Amino acid sequence: MGGVTTVVVDNRAARARAALALAEARTGARRVDLTPPEQSGVRAVSLLTQERPPMPVPPSLAALLPEGLRRGAVTAVLGSSALLLGLVAHACADGAWAVAVGHPSLGVLAAARGGVPLERFALVPRPGPQTATVLAALVDGVGLVIVGPQVVLPAADVRRLVARVRERGAALLTTTTWPGSQAVLEVTGTRWSGLGAGDGRLRHAELHVIRRDRVQVLAPHGLDVRLPIPAPQIGPRPVAPAPGLQLVG
Repeated sequence: MGGVTTVVVDNRAARARAALALAEARTGARRVDLTPPEQSGVRAVSLLTQERPPMPVPPSLAALLPEGLRRGAVTAVLGSSALLLGLVAHACADGAWAVAVGHPSLGVLAAARGGVPLERFALVPRPGPQTATVLAALVDGVGLVIVGPQVVLPAADVRRLVARVRERGAALLTTTTWPGSQAVLEVTGTRWSGLGAGDGRLRHAELHVIRRDRVQVLAPHGLDVRLPIPAPQIGPRPVAPAPGLQLVG
């Protein structure tokens, strides 16, 4: 069984490196095949989406996302980068590779403070005019793709990308509401604590987070989530992390 696990991890690492290489070529130096997956005749070698478990989420968010972070689906996270990074950290701790696209305010320091293992995380802060091309390439090779507020796509490109996510079994996190989002987590209030009697510093934030479903639930339930979200424990890996996941663009 150990050999099988190693092969799967190796394959994911190779696909992540290949996807980032394609992202680096976004200026047109190399061509990226944008043939829809259902027409290309080429299937990803990873397990089918329905055969792979969802990515884990922080325990504090389990009541809002009891199904975990679903593969092949879009989840919107509105109003908090810390909440977003908490989801990314737990997915990466479980073995996922992640990349953030079009989110220049999300840097390496913030990711590290959020508990994200940097060897499994990459940044493409400014994807340029070929954003749809970059995202399509990354969805093919990286398990978790974060789409930041700088990404603005025509409706047709959004539909194609959502279909590609579903076909490839990636998970997409967006910071704006996208058509086709399976779930929307939205911060509706923030309360800070930690100050003493006129001195000290703010130490914790408590976010009130609600979930809205794709079917427009009229009475969304919510819960209070305390920040910072505790970083997940990262266990030993069957193989060393692949080098080369880095800032692109």
